[in-house]
Amino acid sequence: MFAERRGHQRFKVSVPVEICPEGSETPIRCAICDLSVGGCYVESIFPFPTGTLLELKLQLDDTLLILATAVTRDPQVGNGIRFDKMLPEDLDQLRAFLDSVAK
Repeated sequence: MFAERRGHQRFKVSVPVEICPEGSETPIRCAICDLSVGGCYVESIFPFPTGTLLELKLQLDDTLLILATAVTRDPQVGNGIRFDKMLPEDLDQLRAFLDSVAK
């Protein structure tokens, strides 16, 4: 059995997101299916290689800008993505959104 590595509670939600891999000018539009304060899972037929640095634009009430890294890759399924850096106000908004989902 695998030990749980996630440090934050995850929620099954569908949230629109634009992902732009490092060095690319063209964002990929998709949806998050699993979200926490520390990361997310994005379903994609063409997932990014692990270690790919990503810029996410997450659409909640406002657009949250997040620097992230692809940490898992499931071919033709998607990516587990770790959030590396975001502004404090974006983190506050993400926490408030997840609190509302939890209720």
